[in-house]
Amino acid sequence: MELIPIYECLCDPTRLRLLNVLAQGPLCVCHFQEILAEPQVKISKHLAYLRARGLVEVERQGNWMVYGLPAKPARELKANLACLQDCAQEDPVFKRDLARLKRLAPKFAETSPCGCS
Repeated sequence: MELIPIYECLCDPTRLRLLNVLAQGPLCVCHFQEILAEPQVKISKHLAYLRARGLVEVERQGNWMVYGLPAKPARELKANLACLQDCAQEDPVFKRDLARLKRLAPKFAETSPCGCS
């Protein structure tokens, strides 16, 4: 994986937020909507951008698309995601997203027709 596509993906706040949340595990678009409080079309557009550049993978489960980080990320991606995780610990927006994920995870596990949590 080349660095330029990685950095092109990392230069957008919404994509950074998506990657930060995905570091906790796979989610479907409806879950991202609740966590980030952003419209579906915006979330889907950014996930498609990340997918086209190999930063996320997707699996269809019924009517739902479940996104996750690559099972075997390239060394360059792994290093940059680790840096994001480190830097995001101090940012209030990223902290809020992870707090929402933690609060909503039981609801997602109980009600998700696609089985992601």
